[in-house]
Amino acid sequence: MTDIYLVRHGQASFGKANYDKLSELGRQQAVWLGDYFRERDIVFDALYTGDMVRHKETAEGVAQGLNYLPEAVTSSNLNEFNFQAVAKAYLAINPDEAVAEGAPPADFYRLLKNAMLAWASDTLPHQQLDETWQGFEQRVGDMLRTLQQSKAQRILVVSSGGAIAMMLKHILGFNAPMVINMNLQIRNASFSQCFANTAKIHLNNFNSVPHLDVIDRLHAITYS
Repeated sequence: MTDIYLVRHGQASFGKANYDKLSELGRQQAVWLGDYFRERDIVFDALYTGDMVRHKETAEGVAQGLNYLPEAVTSSNLNEFNFQAVAKAYLAINPDEAVAEGAPPADFYRLLKNAMLAWASDTLPHQQLDETWQGFEQRVGDMLRTLQQSKAQRILVVSSGGAIAMMLKHILGFNAPMVINMNLQIRNASFSQCFANTAKIHLNNFNSVPHLDVIDRLHAITYS
């Protein structure tokens, strides 16, 4: 059996011009996660990441805390979907749902959830999208099958909330609304652990942040 840890990137730069970069807190979350793995003698013999900056920076933080990580295998199949394109396509046909600049984050999440539901039901204009929901589902499924074929004993996978939620769809058989709900629940620098072989894969735990769930780090539990 292969032990797979699916890690969401640390807190990114929500509200900034470039979201695809860890905040200072996001970098610290990643280091603390590496510390947690080191203190429990959890050693990885394979590393897979998406090719986004926040994935690379999260892996670097984990490596700093752990004092080691193997060379990364990078795959765009682990990348997040383009949530900005999905939201823009949704607003093209629902302009009255636009969120005002400076609105609370909850308003943006509400817009994103509605946009993703429309994306999953294939009602958004394809010409404004980088990929369809079905294409996203397929590429993440391809990545999951690659992980199942690995000969490694323990794999660290650094990705994003949407891709991890889609992996759980393949593992647990979620429908699209559940994938979307799970996506919005996944915490920064959390890990979900799976056991896999070439025939099957099982979820052992989900969205764990033991490295943050201590009194002086509760402020560091974030969702963006």
